[in-house]
Amino acid sequence: MSAVVKVWIDEGCITCDACENIVPEVFHVEEDSCTIVDGVNPREWSDDIVEAADACPVDVILFEVAGDGDAPADDAPAEVIEADPTDEPVAVEVAGDGALDAVMTGDRDLHILFGSQSGNAEGLCSLIAKKASDYGLVGHVHDMDGFDIGSMAGMKRVLIACSTWGEGEQPDNAEELYNAAKGVGKTLSNTHFSVCALGDTSYEFFCQSGKEWDEVLESMGGARIFGRVDCDVDYDEPAGIWIAEALSRLACVDDSGTFNEDLVAEMVAYAAGDSASAGSGDVATIAMPEIQLVASIFRYDADSGQSGLDSWACSIPGHHSVLDLLRTLKATQDGTLTFRDGAADDPSTGVSVNGRLVLPGLTRLCDISRDKGDGAVVRIEPIAAYDVIRDLVVDHSSYENHRASSKPWFVNAQRDATFARDTAIGTMDAVVATELHVSNDIASPQLLHATSDAVPYNRSYIGPAIISHLWNRSCDPRISDKSRATILESLAATNGVKAETDLASIHRHGSMGSIAAKSVLDAKTAVLSHDGYNGRHGKHVWWYTWSIKSSGKVNETTLYRTVLGPMGLVSNALSGVSSRMIFGFTRTGRPMFNDLLGMLAPPAGIGKMPKQFNSRVENHHEVVSIFNEMDGRF
Repeated sequence: MSAVVKVWIDEGCITCDACENIVPEVFHVEEDSCTIVDGVNPREWSDDIVEAADACPVDVILFEVAGDGDAPADDAPAEVIEADPTDEPVAVEVAGDGALDAVMTGDRDLHILFGSQSGNAEGLCSLIAKKASDYGLVGHVHDMDGFDIGSMAGMKRVLIACSTWGEGEQPDNAEELYNAAKGVGKTLSNTHFSVCALGDTSYEFFCQSGKEWDEVLESMGGARIFGRVDCDVDYDEPAGIWIAEALSRLACVDDSGTFNEDLVAEMVAYAAGDSASAGSGDVATIAMPEIQLVASIFRYDADSGQSGLDSWACSIPGHHSVLDLLRTLKATQDGTLTFRDGAADDPSTGVSVNGRLVLPGLTRLCDISRDKGDGAVVRIEPIAAYDVIRDLVVDHSSYENHRASSKPWFVNAQRDATFARDTAIGTMDAVVATELHVSNDIASPQLLHATSDAVPYNRSYIGPAIISHLWNRSCDPRISDKSRATILESLAATNGVKAETDLASIHRHGSMGSIAAKSVLDAKTAVLSHDGYNGRHGKHVWWYTWSIKSSGKVNETTLYRTVLGPMGLVSNALSGVSSRMIFGFTRTGRPMFNDLLGMLAPPAGIGKMPKQFNSRVENHHEVVSIFNEMDGRF
């Protein structure tokens, strides 16, 4: 293998001329920078460079030889990238016998396909496309939905990342292509491939979809250039290894489709020397095919009080955002179309698209609706819970007023700290800090406010966004006890968390909704504890859970007349149900007298209690665990 020579000027150069005085053929010093002379072959000046490095007063000249140090020198000058003292280290490569250069000519396309249900595989593929340039490859990312399986026959390099959906099914966007691939036959005689399977070990068919793609590509005649990698939920590390291994091998496939395995190690060194893209946080843009769609947009004219829907037939790239669509329609169709425009992550721009509450700048059209041949429909409406000002623009003052009156300011308390030099810095447990960061990861509180079905019908209800905000403040260990108690009292008020009727309406709105729903649930549980489980609902929860734990029977509050006659009465008496019924616990929360009357005189109690059987709980240990958790926290 040929040698790879690296020389660079690290950060901190003081431009002292020492290096240029020793070897001016390599280093050139200017007023504020030191650069490497263009076209120089560093290996020809190895001894002088080492001497210059020793003479450098700040030790910023770094020199390294990797690979076969005894390989004959190449007369051709190395490719040199000038170094600035403030830049990242610059790598200088000597091509050696030129074999790697030969591989790097001609077709360098890499085709990356994703089968994704939640977006993980798609995000992974966009990262691969970015890293491909390190290996001299040009990455092209394809959505499996709409991809022509016949076009794969002309591809020399193919990578697939596919997640598994449900109980081993292909993701929605991959199912049609997979079924087509199974019947194609051996068409990939000149194709090298590798597969990354994403899954969850808690499911029986772990990574099943990726395994199926690995098998079908082989059955089509493709050559597996690197073995399939099966990733669990935490896929970053194994996927990263797979990317590096697969790319280093696919990059050694030349223009004729031949895999030059003996150049893999040299390709790895080449990629390591080109750190420009590896150091970047950018992710490649995925270009999607055009979608034929009908945009149906809510219109409201405040002057006339008229409202309705305007529809336009459009042809637009699938990777364009909903905000791009609105801007295009405004510019080309109707200049009076009104919506909140701004940055992609502007929290005030939220709209409802096909029933989903989204930020239009962060939502691609292909993620909202897919063109299955008959066109797609995108219905854009203003979000609920607010008054509409015009078209898609709503008035956020109802949320803002609740936020202002909720006293969201923070009063901290004394806590432990560590000293960094002369400054005391407060400490926080890493787990607690992570939980706080996750629970506060809400892109748009205005949008979250509209997720609750209760908000449009109860304008005095402060809503899930403020509840989530207050609850997270109360969980912060830096807050004072007095401030925490004040927050809990606010949550326990009539228009606080008790006014929320259904957490499912919040939870269904993506990751934002699931995060907020958990906070609202925790807040509601804390309020019940704060109130001492007083009132009908609190006592019901407490006694019903206690009854299940003590007896293992799910419907043990059933009156003797609704179970299996005398045997049911005996069962209730032995399990303590009758005594608890007499002393106050009722399954439906109705007045005790009526239920006691139902025990003594059955006709008077008809309809008061549900007809249920006194049966065992199948997973009694789980109920006990839940109760113990409640018992420990409250």
